[in-house]
Amino acid sequence: MSALAHDGLAITGRQLRRVRNNPGLAVLTQLMPVNMLLFFGYVFGSALAVPGPEYRSFLVPGLLVATAVGGLMTGMFQAAQDTHRGVTDRLRTMPVSRAAVPLGQAVADLVVTAVGTVPLLLTGLAVGWRIEGSAAGAAGAVGLLLFFRFACTSAGILLGLLSRSEEAAGQLGACSFVLPLLSDAYIPTDGLPGRLRTLAEWNPVSAVTTALRELFGNAPVPEGAAWPVAHPIAGSLAWCAALTAVFLPLAVRAHARAAR
Repeated sequence: MSALAHDGLAITGRQLRRVRNNPGLAVLTQLMPVNMLLFFGYVFGSALAVPGPEYRSFLVPGLLVATAVGGLMTGMFQAAQDTHRGVTDRLRTMPVSRAAVPLGQAVADLVVTAVGTVPLLLTGLAVGWRIEGSAAGAAGAVGLLLFFRFACTSAGILLGLLSRSEEAAGQLGACSFVLPLLSDAYIPTDGLPGRLRTLAEWNPVSAVTTALRELFGNAPVPEGAAWPVAHPIAGSLAWCAALTAVFLPLAVRAHARAAR
């Protein structure tokens, strides 16, 4: 086993033990999307022109992607916490691969996200959401969701290492809630004004949300949308690959600098 794989597994195990030792926070984090589904699906959805069950089918993929965006906050806070509390400095004294630390953090977050997605999917099924596409399409949707979460977590780790402060990371991470709001996660974008619609449709959240709706068979691709939404699967993969290729190497470099 290579040093990177060995060290990455060790960091992944550390991060998972971190979650196990703080179960209350993990439970609250996983319950938030479920609460949002119930609130938006029954309260906010009643103000829209579409029937309740139809809107909830529209909403579930959007909430899945909004949960994936939460990787920004999680990665940011944990990286800033490790830097602020001296964990990064302690790792520097050990023969640990610099790339293994951000990579292990992101992989551990994927495991937690995969487990935490189950309650949201079960709640969605309970309120009327259905997987109307093929099993292969549904598996592809889950894989794409995790890929996007990995990209968001990589970006969050970089920002957390740069902030070097738990307070700053917490405040900056809260801004990630704006990304799903400025997308088609909760409402269709075809009713937005011209420039705002363009901005929303070039938001990677919109591309991934539309791709999940297509793969789950919940809604067709909207007509007249910007390229990432008009070609959601290709657009989502392009966004995820670009974000990972940019932020993960920068996070590794930032970790190496922070550890000096």
